[in-house]
Amino acid sequence: MPLQSGSERASSPRDDAIRLLARREYARAELAQRLAARAHSAEAIAACLDTLVDEGLQSDTRFVESFVRSRIARGQGPLKVRAELERRGVERALIAAALAEAEREGEVDWFELAAATLARRYSQPDSTPRERARRERFLASRGFEFEHVRYALERLDSVE
Repeated sequence: MPLQSGSERASSPRDDAIRLLARREYARAELAQRLAARAHSAEAIAACLDTLVDEGLQSDTRFVESFVRSRIARGQGPLKVRAELERRGVERALIAAALAEAEREGEVDWFELAAATLARRYSQPDSTPRERARRERFLASRGFEFEHVRYALERLDSVE
């Protein structure tokens, strides 16, 4: 962000962070990257993020819970959700806990989600090897594990 002239001044890391957080939740690492891109010093960013966490304005736990729910609603599997969260700098332990909590709370059954996702895309069963491979790739690209894919394919084939 370029420096502003006259009576205007450059924004603080806190101002930029609050503006970003007003739109959506961010992981701490992701927010730090955004603030660094706006030419704030590493020390100022760390201090700002610590303050935001203390005030409850930024929470990796809240971000992960929200992210997992949104990806489940999109029909994405656990592998894709986990990879995306890791890419955003979230700790693996926090990711594993959030995914386990979603299963425990009944928010998601990965087998049923895979079946529903497949059924939305392909309404008719098809037994050709080429079509089966296409459907497997579709579910795999959505981040479902092999067992989920197999279950979804069997479930669609049994609906005739």
